[in-house]
Amino acid sequence: MTDLTFAPDEAEIERRVEALLFAAAGPLSAADIARRLPDGADAGRAISALRARYEGRGVELACVADRWAFRTAADLSFLMTEEREEPRRLSKAAFETLAIIAYHQPITRAEIESVRGVSISRGTLDLLLEMGFVRLRGRRRTPGRPVTYATADRFMEHFGLSSLYDLPGVAEMKAAGLLDLSLPTGFEVPDPSRSGSEDEDPVEEGDAPEFAQDFVGD
Repeated sequence: MTDLTFAPDEAEIERRVEALLFAAAGPLSAADIARRLPDGADAGRAISALRARYEGRGVELACVADRWAFRTAADLSFLMTEEREEPRRLSKAAFETLAIIAYHQPITRAEIESVRGVSISRGTLDLLLEMGFVRLRGRRRTPGRPVTYATADRFMEHFGLSSLYDLPGVAEMKAAGLLDLSLPTGFEVPDPSRSGSEDEDPVEEGDAPEFAQDFVGD
């Protein structure tokens, strides 16, 4: 029987981190990994060593939304491709709304409508929230205290982004068909260091998306 009471060396720590990442149901942060290691173990060094070891192999260690997971090498993705009908697909309106939120976050519903030039249906934002692509971020310190929206970790994971700095430019978004509407002057890729948190408060329990009331005659 192996004696597990000894202090593991770097090779053993790397081996344990590899096992954790392989068995995890989803990406793990460095803090998640560190909590499962002995005191004093350097999780960051083990992650860096694993990333170097798997570089160029069929499976690589990738950072997704500040979390780590094994992913199929990008150039081998064609091996996993099959023709199938996706159970849920985003509409053009949902893609446009998601792109606007990604590039303008934090942003209110009224501001989204201003960029798109049309009203947003309740179903569009509900779907993005339900799928985990978008989250309620806060409430603006302005009259009416409107809710602001931002992208969620699921958005980062789905599109393979390590951070908002990895968002494609406007030209790439248009080429991919995700942003074919007319853009306002001054449209920019968001800078995460300018989060806008100084003019909003965190959302509270029970907060929900806000929509203009529809009045329909009997």
